[in-house]
Amino acid sequence: MSKLITIKSNREFQNVYRKGKYAVSKSLTVYMLPNNLDFNRIGITASKNYGKSVKRNRIRRLIRESYRAIHENLKTGYDFVIVARKRNENDEPNFHKTYRELRYLFKTLDVLDRK
Repeated sequence: MSKLITIKSNREFQNVYRKGKYAVSKSLTVYMLPNNLDFNRIGITASKNYGKSVKRNRIRRLIRESYRAIHENLKTGYDFVIVARKRNENDEPNFHKTYRELRYLFKTLDVLDRK
């Protein structure tokens, strides 16, 4: 299992937000921008209205693991920023829901290779 290459600087996040395409689902938003590199980079955010730090860290871990399961089937050369959107108070996120939504969003953005 390889280490994920992440986006760290605020400037890179803002660049993806401003210039990139995006797709929205019930609980996730994925922004995508070509990066002219031979690999993909990922950034994950969850705002403070998502919940306290425990909830935010949990959804970030779920998104990271879902991305790890999918990233082999993605086209290369993109920056992705995945934003966790606020859910219902009763709707607890789990791996399978997050995986399905992320896969759907990548398919919508046309970066999911059929293998």
